[in-house]
Amino acid sequence: MATAIIDLEISKLPPEITVEERYSKALVLIRQGGKPIGQALLSLVGGRADASLLRETLMNAAGENLWKNWLYDTLAWDERGPVQAMPLATVAVCTRDRPEDLRRCLDALMQIPDDGQEYLVIDNCPGTDATKELIKNYPQVRYVREDLPGSSAARNRALREAKHEFVAFTDDDAAPDPNWLRSLLWNFSHPRVMCVTGLVMPLELETEAQELFEWYSPHGRGFDRRVFDGAQCNPLIVHLVGVSASMAVRKSLSDCIGLFDEALGAGTPTVGGEDCELFARILRAGYCIVYEPRALSWHRHRRTWEELRKTLQGYGIGVYAFWTRILVKNRELGVVRLALGWLYSKQIPELFASLRKQRGSIPSDLLLAQLRGCISGPMAYFASRKRLQEVKEKVNQF
Repeated sequence: MATAIIDLEISKLPPEITVEERYSKALVLIRQGGKPIGQALLSLVGGRADASLLRETLMNAAGENLWKNWLYDTLAWDERGPVQAMPLATVAVCTRDRPEDLRRCLDALMQIPDDGQEYLVIDNCPGTDATKELIKNYPQVRYVREDLPGSSAARNRALREAKHEFVAFTDDDAAPDPNWLRSLLWNFSHPRVMCVTGLVMPLELETEAQELFEWYSPHGRGFDRRVFDGAQCNPLIVHLVGVSASMAVRKSLSDCIGLFDEALGAGTPTVGGEDCELFARILRAGYCIVYEPRALSWHRHRRTWEELRKTLQGYGIGVYAFWTRILVKNRELGVVRLALGWLYSKQIPELFASLRKQRGSIPSDLLLAQLRGCISGPMAYFASRKRLQEVKEKVNQF
């Protein structure tokens, strides 16, 4: 059965939880003073939760974050530093032929407080005019078409088009929270912070594929703010940093470390890896990345089993393409150690558990799809570089 998604303020809990009877569980986002501090999975009977246990369950799930944030509020202390004037930003949505997802994303963006930000939609190699027609309903949004295929090319176009120093990226299948943009931007007070990522929660868990994705490969990175300092951490270990579905960068990063690698990302043979590669390059250059759970966004996971299989295979391709890029460009042999460590400590044990039908194991077809992606990742990177060079040569001829 499906899982309901519920958003609750712990200081204003309802007398009971009531949802449609088809839901057997509820994933609850727990907030305190509007700030996400934890999540809890509730069992439902007939679409209802036992109100007498609700508060205790949520308090236990929030754990020390509940008391830590209460103490911070009492002391009027903010770990992000003193309040400063909110900087101007450009919000960019990169999309390709998903007008229904994009409509939901734009509707959510229109609920963000107006601090003078601009909105861009980068339409990447569209097959129809549906996106362009949709944008006509949003006068605040500027439409830009980018014909070089790939999410990295679209993001680079956004950086070139942006009028402001800070550029916040969200995917078309995400719906940012009203406080999302301010929460990202507040973390740029220190000049060494080059990038800020945010918490991503599931928009819906209606299918088995969506539930398995959220359990096995969630986009969220927890409810604690973290600072990743390139001078103190391994720049190759970036899986904890966050995801590009909720991310802001300084536009000046193009001068400091360069743009996104256009051989990586959705819409190219590598399928992904562009955000990991950028994160690694930021850290290698000695800058900082902040993970900020206040910057909340809701992501629609892929609904079908085939889409999930393709997604996990794409993750395998993207990660190994990113590692191949690091090996080729930077001669960083540490990626070989990472690849072998991932294979022997995670992939092989998970596959054996699945083949033995152990309880809680991941279905073998998904693990094998991911493994096939990992094997093909290096060649996908070289194929993508070649195709990118060919496309640019054709463009230059005109």
